[in-house]
Amino acid sequence: MKLQSFLSPILLSFTPIFLLLSLPPSVSANHSNHAGFLQCLSFRLNDSNIISKVIHTPNDSSFSSVLSSSIQNPRFSAPGTPKPLLILTPVQPSHVQSAVKCARRFGIHIRTRSGGHDYEGLSYATHKPFVILDLTNLRSITIDFNNRSVWVQTGATIGELYYELGKKNRTLAFPTGVCPTVGVGGHFSGGGYGTLLRKHGLAADHVIDARVVDSRGRVLDRREMGEDFFWAIRGGGGSSFCVVLSWKIGLVDVPSTVTVFNVTKFEEQSALKIIHRWQFVSDRVDDDLFVRVMLQRYKNMVRASFPGLYLGSVKSLLELVNREFPELGLEEKDCKEMSWIESVVWFAELGDVPIDALGKRTRASLAFKAKSDFVQEPVPETAITKMWRRLQEPEAADAQLIFTPFGGRMSEIGEYETPFPHREGNMYEIQYLNYWRGGGGGEEKEKYMRWVERVYDEMSEFVARSPRGAYINLRDLDLGMYVGGKRSKYEEGKSWGVKYFKNNFERLVRVKTSVDPFDFFCDEQSIPPFSSVDVI
Repeated sequence: MKLQSFLSPILLSFTPIFLLLSLPPSVSANHSNHAGFLQCLSFRLNDSNIISKVIHTPNDSSFSSVLSSSIQNPRFSAPGTPKPLLILTPVQPSHVQSAVKCARRFGIHIRTRSGGHDYEGLSYATHKPFVILDLTNLRSITIDFNNRSVWVQTGATIGELYYELGKKNRTLAFPTGVCPTVGVGGHFSGGGYGTLLRKHGLAADHVIDARVVDSRGRVLDRREMGEDFFWAIRGGGGSSFCVVLSWKIGLVDVPSTVTVFNVTKFEEQSALKIIHRWQFVSDRVDDDLFVRVMLQRYKNMVRASFPGLYLGSVKSLLELVNREFPELGLEEKDCKEMSWIESVVWFAELGDVPIDALGKRTRASLAFKAKSDFVQEPVPETAITKMWRRLQEPEAADAQLIFTPFGGRMSEIGEYETPFPHREGNMYEIQYLNYWRGGGGGEEKEKYMRWVERVYDEMSEFVARSPRGAYINLRDLDLGMYVGGKRSKYEEGKSWGVKYFKNNFERLVRVKTSVDPFDFFCDEQSIPPFSSVDVI
């Protein structure tokens, strides 16, 4: 079929959206720009069957399901949340190139979505007219066990990666997160950590190559993009610089048998005693041991849980804990030996299911708000007590406070080696989370979000300062976002950029200025180029 014979009906099918876009100027983009973008993209795709698979308009029956398929925070699925003008679901890398080239030519704003877990929904929602580039179809995983490496496309989830690794081996793993539905695209580009961080560091520490589409629409690998560019996307947030198509990652060794365990306490003083000691042990103990603290409500009572992973047998674990951390009170009945891949299922709280459950894509049902901190000195027991009491408040029914230990390999990697700077000197990270039902509307939402703000504010004197650090993968727009005015984007962005990246922010800005000087890849908290003064 000739291009002209199918292009006309496709462009005609877009007429309703063009009319819609051209009517209310406050919410619409330029008619001719969008018409030009669609025509440009359709000519480049050059196949009617492909076009129908790649381009989704609000008039398509599939539009709502494609949009909602990767919304992992229902706070951003409320009726008032801005919707994209189009959703693009490329099925091969050249489609990404075409989208970038056409969008740049016609001034179209693109948001790239991998797994949809951006904590503030920036991969699929913004108040500026925009198009979603959804990479869910680019999810191939190619494993080379002989060379201990994997090429994984960024539309894959970490659960799919885990499953492909675990179904064929017991002793090679990858150090990434505990939530299996998170996309590797955003997770790796922000750093990415899980239960192996004390032994092996971040996911980004084990990225050895990448393929990206830059702002000019070129496909580049590590050699072609250069070491500064490659450095920036391994912890600086890839969406500020490019579209990452795929990552090449190096695998790490794990024993054939590991041990998982969990100790729970409901009695406040007993729990506080363990948490106090945990602060002096968790980042200094043998790096084969990972023990988290989780505070939350269970049957209307506050519960402290101490879930952990040990890279070895139950016998060795008990010897270590009894020697270094007897306050935990760990007993053999609290422990279970299994393979590493089975431990991934256990930490994901999927229940007693086969490992193929890791590859299932599900959507979150609860809306949430989160903040993060890094702790460099033990927090006084009075402050922990106050957090415990906060969890007893009515709006904290589904809240969580998660303490993740650092130390080990995390302290051995310099803070300048990747953009993620929170290394030596940080004992642990705190994540403040509150969940609620009912999505993103009204006063109900506000009371849950205010709870997170109160707990966060009360911890200010006990956490890292100058700057008060934050983790980019736990994005928090309360730290600031671009609003325009007299200040340049660089001046605005620095106020939160140094919290995420500390002194690495300046190098990230230099890379951004070099590889994307016109700020094509941008969002409310993206890395700014030096020269840009525009508001996204």
